[in-house]
Amino acid sequence: MVLSTYQPFFAPFPAFFFKAQLSDVMVILDDVQFPQRSTWLTRNRFKNEQGTLWLSIPVWRKGLGLQTIKDVRLCFEGSRRRKHLASIKTSYAHAPYLEEHLDFVSEVFSDKYVYLVDLNMNIIQYLMKGLVIDTPLILLSDLAIKAKGNELLIEICRKMGSSRYLAQVSAKKYLDQELFSAAGIELEFFIPPSPVYPQLWGEFIHNLSAFDLLFNCGPKSHEILTLG
Repeated sequence: MVLSTYQPFFAPFPAFFFKAQLSDVMVILDDVQFPQRSTWLTRNRFKNEQGTLWLSIPVWRKGLGLQTIKDVRLCFEGSRRRKHLASIKTSYAHAPYLEEHLDFVSEVFSDKYVYLVDLNMNIIQYLMKGLVIDTPLILLSDLAIKAKGNELLIEICRKMGSSRYLAQVSAKKYLDQELFSAAGIELEFFIPPSPVYPQLWGEFIHNLSAFDLLFNCGPKSHEILTLG
């Protein structure tokens, strides 16, 4: 069984889902430390007439010290929700498949969610459905594993009964191949593709949120993603 891991990014880029496609199971690392600096857990890139459009999700940090990802709460005060939704509607007004996803996007920027991980996981599951990827997602917090670094990944593999761990080539320098080998786990590496597809607003921008792919390409998105 091929196992991979990823943190629950906000509206992830296509490579997140390509990795899931290559895996038999993906474990979502929700029970690790939430970064104190800027992070893909709370922001991602879309596109408008000016080029890159950053959307950030505000969370409670002040006075809370170190938090695990699963404990981070959303902080949508003021008009941030309304502005984000308006930005998506304006930027993708001419995207062929925006209308099909507007109800869900409106839900993303509503007051339905309290915790960041719940918001991000619902987005990830929605995008997986749209991209026709059915790889099971397991939360680390459901596995009751307390370890860090390489040991955490090895324990995840042991708990899930996996002898093959999949990672991006860029992660190779952080993985202790001797430790994995001693645990009977084979490391496998891949180079994430950056698919090119029809996009609004001029020159193509790589690695935007997978929403950009779905808004523009609809049912062709799976083929575009898997063919790289």
